[in-house]
Amino acid sequence: MASGVLQHQHTRDISGTETPNATSNPLLDLLTNSLVLHQTIPYLPISSLLNLAATSPSFRELLLRRTPGVFRHLDLTRVRTAQFDIDSIDHGGEVWRNVQVDENLTEEDFYAGPLRGIFQGLRRRNILQHVQTLVLDGLSVTAEFCNDILVDPALRVRILSIRDVKNLNERKLMQALRYACRSTRPGGSPRLEGLYVFGARDAAPLTPSNPAGQHEATRVGAGIGIGWNHKSQHALKESLQSEGDDWYHRRGRIIGRHIADGWAETLLDCRDVVKFDAVLCTSPRHQNSSAFGKCPTTPGGSSWGVATFALGGCASCGSAPEGFTVYGESPSEQLPLLAPVPLLSSTVKAATCPTPGVGSEKSAEIHKFVPRCLECIRERYCFSCDQWWCEACYQVPGPNGQHVHIVDQSDGLVDHELAALELPDIKKPKISRSCWECEHNCLDCIANTQKLCRACGGGYCIIHYEGSTLTLCDWCSRRRGRRSREMY
Repeated sequence: MASGVLQHQHTRDISGTETPNATSNPLLDLLTNSLVLHQTIPYLPISSLLNLAATSPSFRELLLRRTPGVFRHLDLTRVRTAQFDIDSIDHGGEVWRNVQVDENLTEEDFYAGPLRGIFQGLRRRNILQHVQTLVLDGLSVTAEFCNDILVDPALRVRILSIRDVKNLNERKLMQALRYACRSTRPGGSPRLEGLYVFGARDAAPLTPSNPAGQHEATRVGAGIGIGWNHKSQHALKESLQSEGDDWYHRRGRIIGRHIADGWAETLLDCRDVVKFDAVLCTSPRHQNSSAFGKCPTTPGGSSWGVATFALGGCASCGSAPEGFTVYGESPSEQLPLLAPVPLLSSTVKAATCPTPGVGSEKSAEIHKFVPRCLECIRERYCFSCDQWWCEACYQVPGPNGQHVHIVDQSDGLVDHELAALELPDIKKPKISRSCWECEHNCLDCIANTQKLCRACGGGYCIIHYEGSTLTLCDWCSRRRGRRSREMY
């Protein structure tokens, strides 16, 4: 009885008159359920939504007029007209012969032209004003275009993703962000709450292989390679998903690209307004650290730094001088935005919430990490086993054996800090670099990878010297292989 009433209710047209049950659309009946609709729409591209709305007046009424939040999540990375494959306007004096370029066209208009054209079309359809999450990863995005998103009162974008974009002037973007987050800004501005800009773009979804293409490849003898490549892609995707979220579950380098100067100050000025997919380094070398001036540090370095590594506890004490960044306990400005961009919500709370690790209980798991920049863990971090030693447990030997210690006279030293002032018992460094191709590694990892050849007595790395064994270097191993073949 209830199902009949529900079906009877869902088959109303725009005029309000009821249509016969025989002409009811099963898909329309399914999407009329708001729970199913809001759980399905974020996975569909905007072209599919517009095509679905154009099929009938009922779908148009449901998607474009009656249901709010249909275009809340807008991903333009797969839109063909938004792609920009031209690196620059002029390559050493080359002239475009097939393209008419206006003399008054500025560089910003040229590079941001595809996205501005799409925005004009969405604005005419009254769609742009409903967008709260905007994903522009890998597209041609300029700093002026981002500034328009920040200051346009007609836009309600709360989460913006511009990872791995092209033609972005980061200096101008920093200036726009710092101006938008100034202390004298108007109330309620900017509406942007989260910005993905430092990390790598999300991996593209794996498309199913073409059976006809596989049959043709098999006929020419390449089907086995394609099949294994397809399996390896699935295995890679599953392994990446099993690692968990960045920062909380992964250890080591999180941000692989170079961080331009000025981003640390930008994060500091915007920390109460806009969240980023990176956080400030909390090492005692930086002024924003709670342990600043309380631990021995190496001289030099900037006052602020963007963290690019997520570390666990110190290999000696299991903690850090500044403590951990703990989800649920640390201030919200210390929590980074996590990838991928949330689909079902457009809030910073959802973007910063970590997922439970594999095989762990949600109630018992504690999400924590130590954010550090490369300069603060130099000669303290092993790139092979991800172990590190904090400033309180290990002092990096300087060129003259001297260390700098800044003491805050207002606060007394606790036992943890007094222990750090004592002379270290270790006479040789814990981290060193024995191979030019390897990064800095701990002594245990060096002992496992760096060997002495029993034949020539030379040192070699079993990782980067192809053909080497646990007892012979690559040259001696190949020479003995040639001799054994000549004997037979």
